[in-house]
Amino acid sequence: MIALNGINKTFKVAKRQGGLRQAVKALVSREYEEVHALKNISLHIKAGEMVGYIGPNGAGKSTTIKIMCGILTPDADSGSCVINGKVPWKERKAYVGEIGVVFGQRSQLWWDVPVIDSFELIRDIYKIPTTIYKRNVDELTTLLDLSEVLKTPARNLSLGQRMRCEIAASLLHNPKILFLDEPTIGLDAVSKIAVREFIKKQNATHQTTVILTTHDMQDIEALTDRVILIGKGQILLDDTLSQLKKRFSNEKVLTVDYSKGEITSAEGLTVIQNKDGKASVAVDTNILTVSQALSILSVEADIHDITVEGQSVDKIIVNLYKEHRI
Repeated sequence: MIALNGINKTFKVAKRQGGLRQAVKALVSREYEEVHALKNISLHIKAGEMVGYIGPNGAGKSTTIKIMCGILTPDADSGSCVINGKVPWKERKAYVGEIGVVFGQRSQLWWDVPVIDSFELIRDIYKIPTTIYKRNVDELTTLLDLSEVLKTPARNLSLGQRMRCEIAASLLHNPKILFLDEPTIGLDAVSKIAVREFIKKQNATHQTTVILTTHDMQDIEALTDRVILIGKGQILLDDTLSQLKKRFSNEKVLTVDYSKGEITSAEGLTVIQNKDGKASVAVDTNILTVSQALSILSVEADIHDITVEGQSVDKIIVNLYKEHRI
């Protein structure tokens, strides 16, 4: 379905010092710096997969997505990019009919017209047959709860309403691949859950391939199992989320409700927070088992309740960033 092999992308960026003199000098002679946004990127994604493509700001995520969408062209001496049998930037007209794209900070809706008019324009652009268009509008309106906003101009929608409309607009033509770049940015908890549930249903029902870039690790955990980590323009890791959790499972966090005595740190035990009879304690499972930790804590205090949690996905990703120094 998606095959990138040895893709590179370099940008030429103008540089100058601050100040009026430097500004005048730049009018005559500019200095440029080459920025290597992507370096030998190779990745393969099967049809129907949902993949999280993550990394810090400036890592190269959006550049990769734009190349896969056909918006950008990689360097001339670069490798190959074939998606669903097509080269995106060479066969754009045929290719864009097979993909849907949602950029969280950019809109494909016309700002001053009702949402349904934007949908009609998208129907004409993609030449969607009337029967398919009506069926898709009805289905998407129901699943994304859009009935109250279809007659409202995009500029009058809340962020959550607009993002649901953006996702619907990207799916009107039944794309085989859906690129989501920060689709839940700025959404409230209810809207985030609604969007996540819809994307999962779309994948399960239509086998839509989903590539998700986001800084919200709850999106990654809710929607994907495979994670591709990019940093400084290079693929640093390609693994399943379940394997990453196993790899970083050497720490458990115990939340303890207690009375009498005091919870303190010891070898293999680190008190994270301790206030008003409730303590959070990190357990290094390379030193102590959870049962051994409970035995130590029960000697120190009278324990009423306890919960055990593994590392959060956010902390796992932070550890990966530290490990790869990005």
